[in-house]
This record gives sequence, structure tokens and C-alpha cells, in this order.
Amino acid sequence: MAYDIVGDIHGQADKLEALLETMGYQRKAGAYRHPSRTAIFVGDFIDRGPRQVDSCRLVREMVDAGSAQAVMGNHEFNAVAWFMQDPEGESAEHYLRPRHGEKGIKNRHQHQAFLAEVEGTPMHQELIDWFLTLPLWLELPELRVVHACWHDGLMSSLAPLLGPGRTLTPELIVRASREDDPVFSAVEALTKGIEVPLPDGHFFHDKDGHERRNVRIRWWEEGSDTYRDLAIMPEPERQKLPDLPLSAKAKPVYDKSKPVFYGHYWMQGDPVLQGSHFACVDYSAGKGGPLVAYRWEGEDQLDPGHFVSAA
Repeated sequence: MAYDIVGDIHGQADKLEALLETMGYQRKAGAYRHPSRTAIFVGDFIDRGPRQVDSCRLVREMVDAGSAQAVMGNHEFNAVAWFMQDPEGESAEHYLRPRHGEKGIKNRHQHQAFLAEVEGTPMHQELIDWFLTLPLWLELPELRVVHACWHDGLMSSLAPLLGPGRTLTPELIVRASREDDPVFSAVEALTKGIEVPLPDGHFFHDKDGHERRNVRIRWWEEGSDTYRDLAIMPEPERQKLPDLPLSAKAKPVYDKSKPVFYGHYWMQGDPVLQGSHFACVDYSAGKGGPLVAYRWEGEDQLDPGHFVSAA
């Protein structure tokens, strides 16, 4: 089986159509199809771009037709939590993802492009229901796919709780929205990456201008274990970090038995591999970058020449 692993779309349906056509997919019988290949989408179909519903529709049509598979990204999880009422809330106006106060303002801003197309329409419920059918990860005979981080330990703890096909049930969405629940930590890591507190006195501003005192780490990085080497943050601030090792438990060890593909990290520049068995396919399509795919042909060790993109 040959696969095309496609990065975060973020409402950029024009780029998705261009990328699929560049790779030889043609629209037939209501979906894009390839005569000998299957697409795999790493999640984050929504938020930011100009064609939210169209992006979901294109992916969903392919999944339903059997010409693609897909996993849940953090933006799909956030959309479900925004839509679902909190069963322990004091009123019907309480949702799992806050809509009011400072957090609510931030959440609505992040989610506004999707809400502008679906809020108050039957399509909103329909897409939320579809998001709940997306698995958290794919373990295929040849390769692995997850939105942000492959973590065997957390996956083992979650697997017995998940619904059919490694999906999040509505009950698990509630637990994954409670910061004191271990399900929260596991789902956060798989869909957003491993996050650690920065050393005292250190902080940075993320891509949306929010101050951060915790930082995501390059969990795929081999031979490194220090804050300075692993922190994902603007370069000037990263260089100021102490050359201190993280906790031994903070960074998962990947067994490299198969290639693993993921998105989420807003890479920039020309697509590059993160290692012989690691490939991020998110190159900031939602913020002016290209939509990127990796064309996997059966190789155990990945080839940087297999990236393809559409601007």
C-alpha cells in the first residue's frame, strides 16, 4: 500500500484541492480518488482559513469513499468541547470549552473562522458528530500517524477507554476537558504535544501573542535532553534557556519500528525530515505556508525527496 500523508489544512480547501491534483487524485463519484494510493490526513481541518466546511467536506468524502483515512487534531477536539455542554455546569450556558470571560474571548478568536460558517446551522452538529468518528491515532502495519506526539505509554493507558476505532466518546471528551483527570494529560499530549514548565524566570510569546511559561518540546529529537535543545519557541528566547536536562520521564522514547507522521508544529521553510523515522507534514498552511504531504512508497527509512507541496 502507498500512502500520501497530508498536513494540517486549517480551512485551506484551495490548497488541498491543488495538492491532491498535483499528486494525481481526481474527483470521481463524489470524492477525490487515486488509482493506487490512499491519503492520510493528520487532523486540524478547521480554523483560520477561508473554506472551513469545504475542507471538512473534501476530507470526509474521501474517508467515506475509502480513498483516505484521518485522525483527530487538537482543533477538532476543541470544536467538540466548544459545542458540548458541561454536564456539571450550573446552567445550559456552560460548555466544556469556556465561551465567556478572558478564556472565552481567546477561544472564540481561535475558533471564529469555523463558527462564522457553521454556528447556528445544522451543519455544526453534523460536523461535530463526524469529528467524534475520527481516531486519535492510526497504527497501520507499515507506519503510524498521530496529530502531535506518538507516546506508547499514554496510548496504552487510553486504549482500553476509547470507543470503536480508537475514538473519543462523549464521556471521554468530558474527562479530557478536566485538567485534574489523567485522560486530559494523555489527550493533550497526543493532540498538542508534550508540554513542560519553563525554568523560573523564562517565558515567551506564542504565534498568537499569548505569554507562555510552559513550552512544547521536540519529542522526536534524538540524542538531546536539555531545555535549550528541545524547547519549541522563538530562537532568541530558546538560546537564553539554561543547558539543563529535562526530567527523564518528560520525553518519550520512540522505538523506530515504523515511520511516524504527524502535524501540528507550524514548521516553516522547505520541508525536512526530523529523523530517519520522523516526518512532520505541517508547514503552516493556515498562515500563508504551503500545504505539504509526504508520499510514502514503502520505505522504512524516510526520504526527504518524497515531500510535495501546494502553495
